[in-house]
Amino acid sequence: MRNSSSNTPEVPEAKAALDQFKFEVASELGVPLTNGYNGNLTAYQNGSVGGEMVRRMIRRQEEQMSGKMSN
Repeated sequence: MRNSSSNTPEVPEAKAALDQFKFEVASELGVPLTNGYNGNLTAYQNGSVGGEMVRRMIRRQEEQMSGKMSN
């Protein structure tokens, strides 16, 4: 049976890279994300990080699928 948690990576080996990506995005957006408890952040702040991560992952996948990958 599959884990019902929505924040479990589909590829567990990618967890470290996803965490690094999350902190990079948070830093770029000016969200003071820390390792551990972040209950002091607003839903808006947390959502902006997650939303931007998804936008970037979709953009990268679309670029890869179209054959024009950029860094």
